Amino acid sequence: MWLPVLGLLVGVVLGLLTDIRIPEEYSNYLSIAVLAALDTLFGGIRAHLQNIYDDRVFVSGFFFNILLAASLAFLGVHLGVDLYLAAVFAFGVRLFQNIAVIRRILISKWSSNSNEKSEKN
Repeated sequence: MWLPVLGLLVGVVLGLLTDIRIPEEYSNYLSIAVLAALDTLFGGIRAHLQNIYDDRVFVSGFFFNILLAASLAFLGVHLGVDLYLAAVFAFGVRLFQNIAVIRRILISKWSSNSNEKSEKN
């Protein structure tokens, strides 16, 4: 579980310390890719907490989600339709669902640990 979080932290630190500018015409692609990556990251954390984590599923999902989202944005630009909004909506909903499940799992683990401690005393 620590590897995805470490990767996220390293990426954020590198992003803040470097002076790389993304051209404005690529901003939609980058925002979709970041949202897809965050969705995959939190999905991996959720899977780990549920004891169903698989490296192959995580890595393939990471790249597939980014490629799918970027392809939707690319197709939308060429069709003149904001298709990237569909990806933003889909990944945004999944991101919030994963965070909600992670929160519930952590709360249930913390409450069961506190119940076990109080029973021992």
